Parts: sequence; structure tokens; C-alpha cells
Amino acid sequence: MTAVEVTESTSQDERAVLELCERLLAEYPPATTDAHQFLGAQFDAGLAYVQYPKGVGGLGLRPGVQGVIDERLRAAGAPNPVALNPIGWGMGFPTVATHGTDAHRQRYLRPLFAGEEIWCQLFSEPGAGSDVAGLATSAVKDGDEWIVNGQKVWTTFAHVARWGMLVARTNPDAPKHKGLTYFIIDMQQPGVEVRPLRQMTGEAEFNEVYFTDARVPDSQRLGEVGEGWRISLTTLMNERVSIGGSSEDRGSGPIGEAVRIFNERHRSAGDAHTAVLRDQLMALWIDAEVIRLTNMRAAGARESGVPGPEGSVAKLMTTESKKAIYSFCVDMMGATGMEYDIDAPLDPYGVSPDIGKSFLRSRANSIEGGTSEVLRNILGERILGLPGDVRVDKDLPWSQVPRS
Repeated sequence: MTAVEVTESTSQDERAVLELCERLLAEYPPATTDAHQFLGAQFDAGLAYVQYPKGVGGLGLRPGVQGVIDERLRAAGAPNPVALNPIGWGMGFPTVATHGTDAHRQRYLRPLFAGEEIWCQLFSEPGAGSDVAGLATSAVKDGDEWIVNGQKVWTTFAHVARWGMLVARTNPDAPKHKGLTYFIIDMQQPGVEVRPLRQMTGEAEFNEVYFTDARVPDSQRLGEVGEGWRISLTTLMNERVSIGGSSEDRGSGPIGEAVRIFNERHRSAGDAHTAVLRDQLMALWIDAEVIRLTNMRAAGARESGVPGPEGSVAKLMTTESKKAIYSFCVDMMGATGMEYDIDAPLDPYGVSPDIGKSFLRSRANSIEGGTSEVLRNILGERILGLPGDVRVDKDLPWSQVPRS
């Protein structure tokens, strides 16, 4: 009856959601239903984030059941929410669901999941990239509103976004981590200017954003004033899982492309050079498989609503693995590896069917969502317990911290 095998070990919850999936697919056949309409119906059925309560995309079930739902819907050709709204799905939904009010959840989550309202993340600034807590964009209270001024940069999808997750400084006299507040800001209002940044791939998916007396109602604040850093950690942890934690089948994705190119161009040669390439390929394949298994653990932690250290590990290792694999692919392709199709599409994970374009885009993976250098520091300090860097500004008021 379904693409997911039902056995005696299938739990009652899993059987229940599979029945709901069949009902959804019968009423909204993916082949003939608009993607936004299908995802909206999936949300209404409680099959979006099954661990959340009824009415906000879930059914109040254990998180692991979501994998059964996703497998069944994917097999039926249902649209993927991450393809329509990657920032909103991967970071906005868990942040609003965890820290938002009931009014926030009712207003934002359904159109977010359905891809009807695109979201972006407004954290990094020209002087506060790796050190996000040092940001300078200000929000000043004015009655029931906040007036925002400042600049953000490297903001993916800001040019098409309806809403932005904004962290701004509301108390410059507090230490940098304690003077921040988190807002949901209207990206299409007066006072918000988006300028595209052209990448070496030819794409302009990143942007710089300028705020000039832009207004945010206090009702669009997430959490209490001054809690912005704590709430931003929810976004950042989910971002790292989203970037590094894609669940691909064994041997698929970038490593699958490397195997294909090796088989097509070198396998039959049988010389010493081929033997060296085979050794390099197998080392990359083993790394990719270890990362895939780590991603499975990270996905399980993410579904529980509390991403663990696996997310940071997966993000670091996935991005470094992608760079190594695509470099290897380009080397195997010889002179043709220097070519790429500027119009080739990129998926939400920065992967293109064009190897040259994926090679160029993979460099961004090790910057976005926390640079590889920063992630190594985080893992060293918080997971391994190694001594941290000297931080002379941690307890100083932000207004007294020297800035370039």
C-alpha cells in the first residue's frame, strides 16, 4: 500500500501517520497539486514537524516518527519544503516554534512551511562575522515599536525574503552577549534596502542589507529584551545541522559524482596513476560515509528540538569534505575541470549538476553558518574542554569595546 514497509515492529504512531500520509496523497496528488498548496495541507495534517503540538504543524508525537513521514512523501514525489524556503525551514521554523508566542506560531509557521513567505537570517555584519555577538546594528525603543539602523551582510535570499530573523543591539552599555534582542522584521517595508553580492559562481544569492529607521513592532520580538544571544543560538545550531546534515543515501551526493567521474575517465586505465586515484577516492568515500552516519545522529537530535554537538561536527566535516571531493573531481577532469556553466542550477545545499560550479560554490560552505576555524574553536572548547581563547572584552560594556 505504501512505499514504507509496514511490519509487526511498526509502532502504532508510525501506522497512524502513514494512514494520514495516504489520505494527504489521495486528496492532494503531488503530480497535479501546486507545491505551496500541498505543503500547506501537509502542515494542516500535522505532518510538517510531527513533534510539535496540533495546530502548529505537528501531532505531539515523538520526533523519530517524522522520518517515516518524510520517507513516504518523498517516495510519492511530494514537494520538499527545504527546496522552497531553506532558511525558513531549517532555521526559522525551529526558532519561532521554540521561542515564539502562540500568536507568532499561528501567524508565521504555516506560510513559512508552505514556502509562501520566504525567510532570511540577519546576523553577520561587516565588523561582526565570526564574532556575531559584536554586532553594531541598533534597535531603539519608540513606544510600541523599535527603530532599527545598521548594516548586515552575507544575507542569503534577502532579495526575495518576506521576513528576516534579526538580532540587534538594544543595550550598548551591557556586555556584548547581554545587550542583544531578537526580532522578526518585515523585509519589504520602507527603510530596508537590499543590495546583491555577486559570487564567483555568477550567482547573487548573498546580499548586504541596510536598515535606515526601519520599524519593528514590539509584538514581533522573540523572547525578552536582552535575550537575543540565547535565542540566536537556537538558530545557529539548527543552521549548522541544515548546512551539514543533509541525509543522502550511501554513495550519493558529491561522493557519488566522484565515483562516476573515476569510472568514466580512469577506471579502465589500470596504470599507477589510476591506483593512486583509487586510493584517494576510497579515502574520500570513507570520510563521506562517516559524515553520513554522523548526520543521521544529528538529524535525530534536531528532530527532538535540541540539536547536539553532532550538528557542529557534521557542518564542519561536511563542508571540508565537499571541498576535498570537488577538488578531486576537478583534478580528474583535467582541463575540462576549469569549465563551468554559469546558468547551471544550485540546490539549497549549494550543489549543482555542473561539477565546476559545485567546486566554486563549495568554498562558501566553509564560511556560511560559522567558518571552519570558528567551529573548530567551538568544538575544542565546548566538547573537548580545551582552554578557550583569551577574551578581554567578554565582561566589558559593548560601548567600551574597541572596534575598527
